[in-house]
Amino acid sequence: MSYAEATIKDRNPIKRLLQRRRFRDALSCIDEGLSPEIVIDFGGGTGELSKRLEARFPEARIICYEPSPWMTKEAEENLAGQKRIAFVASLDQIPKGKADLLYCNEVFEHFPPAQVENAINRIKALLSDDGVAVIGVPIEVFIPALLKGAFRMTRRYGAYDASWSTVLRAALGVPPKDRPLDELGPGLPWHYKHMGFDHRPFRKRLERDFAVVRTITSPIPWLGTFLNNEIYYILRNTEGVSG
Repeated sequence: MSYAEATIKDRNPIKRLLQRRRFRDALSCIDEGLSPEIVIDFGGGTGELSKRLEARFPEARIICYEPSPWMTKEAEENLAGQKRIAFVASLDQIPKGKADLLYCNEVFEHFPPAQVENAINRIKALLSDDGVAVIGVPIEVFIPALLKGAFRMTRRYGAYDASWSTVLRAALGVPPKDRPLDELGPGLPWHYKHMGFDHRPFRKRLERDFAVVRTITSPIPWLGTFLNNEIYYILRNTEGVSG
């Protein structure tokens, strides 16, 4: 199964809707008046967000960074013919300190701690002093965890993220710590399951290196984290924040 078939082309119409909605909500995090010259899609997956960024910012250079070999093929096919999108598989191909805008969606929840630290440091280095980063992660605790767990049980009952023990722990706000660890590719450790990720300590980690300008939840912003699937952190480099 391709990544697209598990997300925006999923057989469940509600999941398809929510997956497509998150792209729209991610773009809504940025003010209409912003005119970036360089935009990075960090961990761009199939390149779907990059295509939307190209349409949103017609004067910008869009860089889609995706290191996974099997994702690379999907992204290259999806981005074929997109002349303003540069596809790269290594961060060494991207100039440091030049990004006016950086998106990183549905990535950090898959990283073990060492990769979280590395990615945060790399993102910080890529952003210009006045650059903005939008980082989106899923909400996997309390009621959202219960609802997601119930849905997963209908598909793979008894799996790590679809058993009553793990779902109830996450629903009580104490998600399990023994997350299964695999690889997305050679040298790319990866938690395939969202279960066990907790956005609350993740935010605290972001605050050590960035100023959190605001947060937005999706798909119903006014509900906050109570009944939403996703949370977006709009960040600035602390070096670029005064006062």
